Amino acid sequence: MIEFYHSLAQGGIVMIPLAICSILALAIIIEKFIVLRKRRVFNPEITSVIRNIASPDDIPLALSVCNNYNGPFSHLISIILQNFHQPLEDIKEDVSDQARQEINVLERGLGILETIAAIAPILGLLGTVFGMIRVFGDISTQGVGDAASLSSGISEALISTAVGLSIGIPTLVFYNYFFQRANSIILELEKSSNELIRKIRAFKQES
Repeated sequence: MIEFYHSLAQGGIVMIPLAICSILALAIIIEKFIVLRKRRVFNPEITSVIRNIASPDDIPLALSVCNNYNGPFSHLISIILQNFHQPLEDIKEDVSDQARQEINVLERGLGILETIAAIAPILGLLGTVFGMIRVFGDISTQGVGDAASLSSGISEALISTAVGLSIGIPTLVFYNYFFQRANSIILELEKSSNELIRKIRAFKQES
């Protein structure tokens, strides 16, 4: 383990921002795994209550259930139920405004992941450049006879590149995964909201 950390330290100064990138990416990945769980977003109790709304008399109960939970799904449904008596166009506009806020919450941190996925390999490449500059500097002053100095510079170049790629590649994979997952949740939120709005339209037509 000590040798492992020693070899990482040989990667040079760029290992510091790479370490920061890795920690930040890991924190966001863990947070996204928690936030983007569909069961956490689409609470089964809220889903059941909405599905069983059969008349305007059921709306107060559904609203009280939504108010017991905090999340994108409950927020959108609450907007619809609270504005039940308003014209449908006004309801849709309120839902659209709230949806934009909820989308920001669901996608929060993904931009940082995308940035880390892009810059980590570049930082590794920068470390490679620094390492090779050191190698050629040693060659110009000491010649090619000092193998230890040359190997140290080459190690700095190779280690930083390897670490940069090791951070950037999985971060890019997780970014794409969470981006698709967030889009899937957004589509389901839109579908559920539209279904409830259609129910309310039917209630208004019957009254």
